[in-house]
Amino acid sequence: MSRQTRPARTGLGITALAVASLAALAACTSTRSPAGSAAAGDSARTLVVGTTDQVTSLDPAGSWDAGSGTIETEVYSPLLNTKRGSSDVVPDLASGIKLTGPKQYTVTLKPGLKFANGHDLTSSDVKFNFDRQLRIADKNGPSSLLYDLASVAAPDPLTVVFTLKSANDALFPQVLSTSAGLIVDEQVFPADKLLDDAAIVAAKPWDGPYAIGTYDKNSLVSFTANPAYQGLFGAPKAKDVDLKYYTDASNLKLDVQQGTVDVVYRTLTVADLEDLGTKKGVVVHTGSGNGIRYLVFDLKTQPYGSATKQADPAKALAVRQAVADSVDRAQLASQVYKGTLTPLYSPVPDGLTGATPALKALYGDKKGGPDPAAAKTLLAQAGVATPVVLNLQYNTDHYGSSSADEYALIKTQLEATGLFTVNLQSTAWTQYGKDRVADQYPLYQLGWYADYLDADDYLASFYSHNSWVANNYDDPAVQALITQEETEPDPAKRTALIEQVQDKVAAAVPLIPLLQGSTAIVTRDGVTGVPATLDSSYTFRWAELSKQ
Repeated sequence: MSRQTRPARTGLGITALAVASLAALAACTSTRSPAGSAAAGDSARTLVVGTTDQVTSLDPAGSWDAGSGTIETEVYSPLLNTKRGSSDVVPDLASGIKLTGPKQYTVTLKPGLKFANGHDLTSSDVKFNFDRQLRIADKNGPSSLLYDLASVAAPDPLTVVFTLKSANDALFPQVLSTSAGLIVDEQVFPADKLLDDAAIVAAKPWDGPYAIGTYDKNSLVSFTANPAYQGLFGAPKAKDVDLKYYTDASNLKLDVQQGTVDVVYRTLTVADLEDLGTKKGVVVHTGSGNGIRYLVFDLKTQPYGSATKQADPAKALAVRQAVADSVDRAQLASQVYKGTLTPLYSPVPDGLTGATPALKALYGDKKGGPDPAAAKTLLAQAGVATPVVLNLQYNTDHYGSSSADEYALIKTQLEATGLFTVNLQSTAWTQYGKDRVADQYPLYQLGWYADYLDADDYLASFYSHNSWVANNYDDPAVQALITQEETEPDPAKRTALIEQVQDKVAAAVPLIPLLQGSTAIVTRDGVTGVPATLDSSYTFRWAELSKQ
């Protein structure tokens, strides 16, 4: 999963926000693609995409991360989507959507839809998809986005009726455009468990712009345009695409320079981007970003957490607050990210309606900087012996190799106070996602890429019951406020509710927002399809790129 920030927008007559990508980094040449490409006859025009990301699963019910989403959004389609240059939600597989009751949306499908394997795509598949997401409810999947879905009906092959739990849910059309709404083939996928990647690829259940030709997981995947696709984006401009995986960003950068990679999507370092920007024929496009980076406490296994031998809620809170007093966001932004990321003091990124710097007034020097003396007083008042041992986990193959520098600096900041001893460890993303939801990490790194550009995508996903963050934070009062803001039709009242949620979670600080990101795309001569100006609603898609 995908996740990020911006102001509200409207689509289909409903308050809406678009899906965005965090750090899209693109570079292009016109050389031959690697061996194994699906391109037939004209391999020089095959678009080669390089990435350091990893795929968790090709099953949309079992993955909600950028590496998996990069593929899933090209081979599966949702009912609604967003076009480039607009943040409005519009029909994709659907031909229309109507609010047919206070708690009911009715969607009409386009006629004659098919999967790449020849199976008909009907309302039965749509109902199957949403029922399946809720039934499986995988902790690393996007089912929590369906918080307000009560039931789905398919009265005829082209009609789908969604019944919600709450009235006036204007955000639900946004949910239909997310990874939770990617439609899968009910003749291929089991209803109650995940399907492995090899079986998915063999069954060809594609309804997106591309179909997978060959699949070597996290090594090399080839794609070709899906002739059965009838969705929003039309036929891809680049008929054939190879997706090549790297374990080291420096090797990825080298291949960009040597012309064996055309497009880089996640993740080059800031230094790599700066250097590529000096190369002849290379253009670095930048724009505002809404991705965030943050620290998460597991409330069961953190120091004095509920599952530890020394369980003590007051001491556990003091530890979280003392860490919040001690981190120096400005130093992280300047030293590690050279100003391309900015300090963040709320789970809701700056720029979204309702965002407030709620943590700034509570922690550190109350101006955004750290205050070790305040942290020391706080721990002493709670009776916490120091130094507190913090086992801190981070990841470099999903959030970029700069994470090593980021978390080394966080360790230095915390230990410089004399209040903490930090044990730092990194884990590969494919294992990281499994461990964190199994309470293996007392304190760990996460990032977020928006499913829809609204404060709710950050609040509900982080603080609702059984949230995706899965850190055992469970406050009924916060959950009640989230439910209210999701269904409040008055914009001013809704903004006030969003602000209340931020104030409450800032006091409890189950996670610490650190940094807010930017968007960067790098292109070489011969590649078109990237807009001259990027904004935070821009979504990077292969189908819109053209290789000359």
